[in-house]
Amino acid sequence: MAKRAAGLVIFRRIGEQIQYLLLRASYGDFHWSSPKGHVDPGEDDFTTALRETKEEAGYSEEDLIIYHDKKKVLNYKVNDKPKVVIYWLAQLKDPNKEPMLSDEHVEMKWLSKDDAKRTVGYKDNQDMIDEFHEIILKLQ
Repeated sequence: MAKRAAGLVIFRRIGEQIQYLLLRASYGDFHWSSPKGHVDPGEDDFTTALRETKEEAGYSEEDLIIYHDKKKVLNYKVNDKPKVVIYWLAQLKDPNKEPMLSDEHVEMKWLSKDDAKRTVGYKDNQDMIDEFHEIILKLQ
């Protein structure tokens, strides 16, 4: 059975610019990603996304506009084992509120779409950023 994880792709608007929050892991290959984490037993995917975002970035549901109907499911392998990650799109209400990193991450960045895509590196994450960006443009 595939491991499950869930998280939020968080964006903010600074003037006309749309920026995405990426966190750099403090372990493994020190990869960059949106806040996410493993689903605990008895926990649903959305609850996991909220809990992990609070733990990893310090943002609670009150800090965000969460687009419940805008989600993306990624399927990939980690160490040859299947993994499913569900992401919801979320906007930071106060674009000046900086995240508070946990010890699971060593760095954070707010990046433009193109810089975020270059930073995440993985094709499925890059495609997700493109898809969410198109959705955000239609929200304006």
